[in-house]
Amino acid sequence: MGNEVTDSVSTEFQGKHVTVAGLGVSGVPAAKVLHGLGARVTVVNDGADERARAQAAELEALGVTVRLGDADTLPEGTDLIVTAPGWKPTKPLFTAAAEAGVPVWGDVELAWRLRGENAAPWLAVTGTNGKTTTVRMLASILRAAGLRTAAVGNIGVSLLDAVTGEQEYDVLAVELSSYQLHWAPSLRAHSAAVLNLAPDHLDWHGSMDAYAADKGRVYEGNQVACVYNVADKATEDLVREADVEEGCRAIGFTLGAPAPSQLGVVDGILVDRAFVENRQKNAQELAEVADVNPPAPHNIANALAAAALARAYGVPAAAVRDGLRAFTPDAHRIAHVADVDGVAYVDDSKATNTHAAEASLAAYGSVVWIAGGLAKGATFDELVAGAAGRLRGVVLIGADRALIAEALARHAPEVPVVDLDRTDTGAMLQAVQEARRLARPGDTVLLAPACASMDMFANYNQRGDAFAQAVRELGA
Repeated sequence: MGNEVTDSVSTEFQGKHVTVAGLGVSGVPAAKVLHGLGARVTVVNDGADERARAQAAELEALGVTVRLGDADTLPEGTDLIVTAPGWKPTKPLFTAAAEAGVPVWGDVELAWRLRGENAAPWLAVTGTNGKTTTVRMLASILRAAGLRTAAVGNIGVSLLDAVTGEQEYDVLAVELSSYQLHWAPSLRAHSAAVLNLAPDHLDWHGSMDAYAADKGRVYEGNQVACVYNVADKATEDLVREADVEEGCRAIGFTLGAPAPSQLGVVDGILVDRAFVENRQKNAQELAEVADVNPPAPHNIANALAAAALARAYGVPAAAVRDGLRAFTPDAHRIAHVADVDGVAYVDDSKATNTHAAEASLAAYGSVVWIAGGLAKGATFDELVAGAAGRLRGVVLIGADRALIAEALARHAPEVPVVDLDRTDTGAMLQAVQEARRLARPGDTVLLAPACASMDMFANYNQRGDAFAQAVRELGA
């Protein structure tokens, strides 16, 4: 389907003064697109580091005005703000915009409004955990069905590039964060899924209710299916509250046997009782659990959600199977690194909150757990109490490790704990060595930190790489 920006949209921005809030992955493409549409563009950015200066120079060469180190003041004459998704709604810039009656869009909102005629529909995914994996699974399934598609959104590929570029698509698999949804009031997806809800980013949203409400925006105006998690009632509640198009259906996914209008698992088979004739009696086999890589429970749930969205778009069952078989998970997501002396070492550095760590721990029977980092305001009692029965031992690292240690003392006092009083990057090698000492053949040493990484590492990727390198040294 074509990506050409329509004449009416093109003329909408000519001569308008648009302020782009923030450089980076979303701001630079937004500034370029708006400038190309004839808008008078000013970019404001909090930082003025080397990367920001290089991006500013690139934009200034095109004729875009860039203001570094001063992002709180609303530029005079601004008609519209297009913001980077991570900027908090409480920033003074947005307060000034509200007082002046200036609308604020995110880059997703801009991309939605710039879609050309006959634009590719969006299959959207959000949730606290599992978004990227589910979107990549979905894209793999769509490709297996012979469709032109891409995994876009909060996944490293700009939606603006997807909707305005020369590449044509039949359908897009779109990952959306709660930040992006907050700033995207007009979005109306073909079908959408909320995978799960757990406390996260509450410092940004202000409350769990506000966080859930922003996630729930993904269902607004859905045309065919609102996909929810049967095991997480909050996601079904969001479906009930959504204002959707007439005929749009609620479709559940479950790790158990599915009821009508659900996808689930029966005897190791992923089955569909939603998109079949006579769903009261019939079910369609889609794939085997063994086709899901890796077949951990939360990843099977991701596969079912991806399958539900694909089936809502009309994809045949065989493409679901072929797409799941072709899917390769991203690094640092329950990735098996090596077996050493009968012990499996698994990198789930992407488990940066308690909900993700809970799912990771549930995938293994006997675990030596490496955990800790920046807690981001999280508490760990529920996580530790639920995992206590499968913990062989725990190695704690990072700035907020004491919070996990206190929860272990309350709920798993018999589990041996090694507390590493260091936050340098070399601590990971020592953590792996200590985990090896605690582990027995048949155990899994699992890096599932339940915390952010920035106290010790640049990001979760670097943390996972450090773990994998330390394991390789053990093997050597």
